[in-house]
Amino acid sequence: MTQPPGTTPADPTAEEVANHLASVVGRLLRRLRSSSSESLLTPTQRSVLARLDDGGPATTADLARSEFVRPQSMRLTLGALEEQGLVDRAPDPVDGRKSVMSVTDAGRATLAEVRAAKRNWLADAIAAELDGAERRTVAEAAALVERLVGS
Repeated sequence: MTQPPGTTPADPTAEEVANHLASVVGRLLRRLRSSSSESLLTPTQRSVLARLDDGGPATTADLARSEFVRPQSMRLTLGALEEQGLVDRAPDPVDGRKSVMSVTDAGRATLAEVRAAKRNWLADAIAAELDGAERRTVAEAAALVERLVGS
């Protein structure tokens, strides 16, 4: 979205901004995911663990729907998390035929480590690449993006 030399910058169209923002955010998300690659968690496992931590206990079917995967795939994901001691299974208090999954203390600690690695990478990159005025600009842009997504 740079202008050719000698031309006056025009306001970009909404479509141009949307395309550029989606591209940059996608690359940022991929970079953040790779910043915590020392973890033994797959992206799906991290997502499920975060969902359980943020939303509380859930059934396999509920998690599968929220992650847009088949229940069979979610059972495999939850099995791997359970094997690592990151989630617990308990009978559903409403329907004893079902089980609900919840995050364990070890799961919360692992999730905190993953989140800290992402934040640390981003903070280090911001400190190394941006001056004070640029950091203020990024902070303002983050507030605008937050407004777009409805915080």
